[in-house]
Amino acid sequence: MNSHTSIDSLLSGKIVEGSRMEFKRGWNATAIMRTICAFANDFENEGSGYILVGIDEKEGIPLRPIIGFDPRTLEKVEKELVGYCNQMQPSYYPKLSLEKIDNKYVLIIWVPAGANRPYKIPDDVLANHKTTNYRIRFRSSSIIPNKEQETELIQLTAQIPFDDRVNTFASINDLNKSLMCAHLEEIKSKLYTESETISLADLSNAMNLSQGSSEHLFPKNIGLLMFSKNPQKYFQGAIIEVVEFPEGLTKPYTEKTFTGPIQKQLIDVLSYIKTNIIKTKVIKYKDREKSDRFENYPYAAIEEALANAVYHRNYELIDPIEVRILPTSLEVISFNGVNASIKKAEFESGRVSARRYRNRRIGEFLKELQLTEGRGTGIPSIFNALHLNGSPAPKFDTNDPDRSHFLIEIPIHSAFIKTISKPDASLINPLQKQLLLFCKIPRSRNEIFSYLKISNQTKNYNTRVLPMIQNNWLELTIKNNAKDKNQKYVITLFGITVIERESN
Repeated sequence: MNSHTSIDSLLSGKIVEGSRMEFKRGWNATAIMRTICAFANDFENEGSGYILVGIDEKEGIPLRPIIGFDPRTLEKVEKELVGYCNQMQPSYYPKLSLEKIDNKYVLIIWVPAGANRPYKIPDDVLANHKTTNYRIRFRSSSIIPNKEQETELIQLTAQIPFDDRVNTFASINDLNKSLMCAHLEEIKSKLYTESETISLADLSNAMNLSQGSSEHLFPKNIGLLMFSKNPQKYFQGAIIEVVEFPEGLTKPYTEKTFTGPIQKQLIDVLSYIKTNIIKTKVIKYKDREKSDRFENYPYAAIEEALANAVYHRNYELIDPIEVRILPTSLEVISFNGVNASIKKAEFESGRVSARRYRNRRIGEFLKELQLTEGRGTGIPSIFNALHLNGSPAPKFDTNDPDRSHFLIEIPIHSAFIKTISKPDASLINPLQKQLLLFCKIPRSRNEIFSYLKISNQTKNYNTRVLPMIQNNWLELTIKNNAKDKNQKYVITLFGITVIERESN
């Protein structure tokens, strides 16, 4: 049977991070079994691992064209693998498939995170006298854990992330085969060609959406969340609400609720926001051809914030994901908050590194659909999207110390703030206007004071320059270090808007 994913997706590096992939030039039982054991233990709750046999690599990068795997040896390898997997404690069996690329075959060994961790494997499955150890992934290697890591691994026994748990209150028939086939077609999986001719049970097994014997086969939560027509039947809070407060939280509001499979909710909400909420503005200049184009909220930032909420929320709670659209910001709120090990300062710096994820399988599927990026890239992507749009940095509320919710606030671009009508002399005076025009090109502090024909003193800075920064008319070019020797000051897009409004 073909793999649920495609060799092209794996080799692209966009769907599966390097730590969850290993390339093997040929069949090497001892090394491969160590890696299978490490992937099955899934020490970091990263999700499935993949071993690609028939591909050489250099510094973790697959080399093309590939070497290839001889398909005539597949039956022999399968028999050997069963024997070696029986040496694991407890036994564990990965999924095998052949994929063709560069006119050659590759053996894909798909290793979903095991349900009965921790697992041990002999250091050498071919040796007569075997020494058995646990194995975990450390970056791109399968290592024997140290004492501290081993204790932590043992503590993970039976601690399966929510989305990968079996749901005994539902039936395998609650999964919708059409939705599963549509997903496989969307990600260009070769399994799609077989999906319509095999049974629902076989397809769910091939996609790792179910578990149990044929007589007692149950769906996993991930299957119900993404491939049932009404996930809300099993998870009441698995919805997204978009609430618009055009005049602020205390005023009348409009509300729209999105239901259905969670990936469809995500796509539908993003489409709604793109069509109804995001506005674009273009500023043209008399002194140059190139104009500035920006949005009230950059779509890429909203996409990452919302995908982050769908990925990391707690589906055991009845609280929905809420998107609040306020006069000066867009907020995404999810429950029940982030892990206490992650400090608020990490979010504010844009560098967040989570140890373990609440929903490892949701992340895998969203990456396949290219609705989210790799591990740890979501928050930096939000910062980058806002920076490129000329917007203020995002704000985060981790609800310390309870950590009952997590809020990402995306500020509106300053040019879309509606609180300023036609400015008068009390808002901006002629000298300030001249200085703003002077700072269309980034200027140093010395250049500004020379232009104003005053001395470069703190008192003059506080009365002439600082108020313009506080009004968001001027901004620093080096925002993370105000005292940098290369610091300069430049007019903001909001400052340009203020000048233009006064001129009209």
